[in-house]
Amino acid sequence: MRQALLALVATVGMLVALPASAGPVDVLHGVVTYVPNRVLDVLDIVRARVRVGPGLAVGARATEAADVYAGSYWTLYAGLPGPRGRRLPRLPIGIETRTGVEVSVADASTGLGFAPDYGVAEAGVSFQLLGVGMDVGIDPLEMFDLVAGFFFFDPRDDDF
Repeated sequence: MRQALLALVATVGMLVALPASAGPVDVLHGVVTYVPNRVLDVLDIVRARVRVGPGLAVGARATEAADVYAGSYWTLYAGLPGPRGRRLPRLPIGIETRTGVEVSVADASTGLGFAPDYGVAEAGVSFQLLGVGMDVGIDPLEMFDLVAGFFFFDPRDDDF
């Protein structure tokens, strides 16, 4: 009974949040993707990766405007990738590379297409010491996106 009531509330919420032009397919899509999108929203909040590969680097960030980085590395990573910034989820494993220096918005670093994608409000630290490293962070905007998602809104426009 409780599950049926929750399903009814979710459906009514979808109908209220959808534009008037939304059809039955839009409603069905919203209902079917509701739970997976909330799970992805939870995973977007935290970045927690270990890295293996050559390099020497250190970085810290409080936001995009308050960050510093210096060093170079080319690594394989595994773990929570952090904010998606797009509709499709990121893989929990991959290649990451970054070389250069960054201080606030002055960014003279490159990742050759494999740089970490930090959120604009993400706070965290990272390091690479010879063959091992890590990158951890938390993004408060993603917390807001999760809470809004429970009410059928997607301010980060990353739901699929």
